[in-house]
Amino acid sequence: MSSSHITEEFQRKSFDNFDCDGRPGIVTNAYECAKGYAEDFPDIRNTPQNSLALLGRSGCGKTHLTIAASNQLLSRGVAVVYFPWVEGFNELKNDLSQLDQRIRRLQQAEVLFIDDMFKGRAEPTAFQLEQLFAIVNDRYLNKRPMIVSSEQTIAQMCEYDEAIASRINEMCRDYKVTLTGGLELNYRLLT
Repeated sequence: MSSSHITEEFQRKSFDNFDCDGRPGIVTNAYECAKGYAEDFPDIRNTPQNSLALLGRSGCGKTHLTIAASNQLLSRGVAVVYFPWVEGFNELKNDLSQLDQRIRRLQQAEVLFIDDMFKGRAEPTAFQLEQLFAIVNDRYLNKRPMIVSSEQTIAQMCEYDEAIASRINEMCRDYKVTLTGGLELNYRLLT
């Protein structure tokens, strides 16, 4: 768990403490998809479609559910590396002397969880796209699973880099939910 870089707060996120009551059906679909992914992982881990993506509206519970799936994998002895998009890229840029080593770690992780992919700027930087392609392409070619949460849809990701988006789409084909809708999806605004 400590090598995953999942914080103590996130370690408490589970499927049991995710509340679906009264939530829109698409949120329940995301719950079922993430839970199904975690349960099916032993059977799909070495297949081309071995990854999970929850995409779309902010505040729907995407991070909670992807963390819950990660925690379930970790509890079964599957190594998951957590990479929060903004903080992760800031860390990579802060010490370029170790860039190759850090990218290799992300490429070779048993499961890589990228949280809030493409968050922060109006568009990702050339540095972010170049490094992300190196990570995603290596994982795609070697059938290494990824878990992705993002406010961007696959179509929006294609506007940044079609090669990255299409690889993620193919890897997550069987375990992908795009949460579209209005503010009613954002649980933070409902309380």
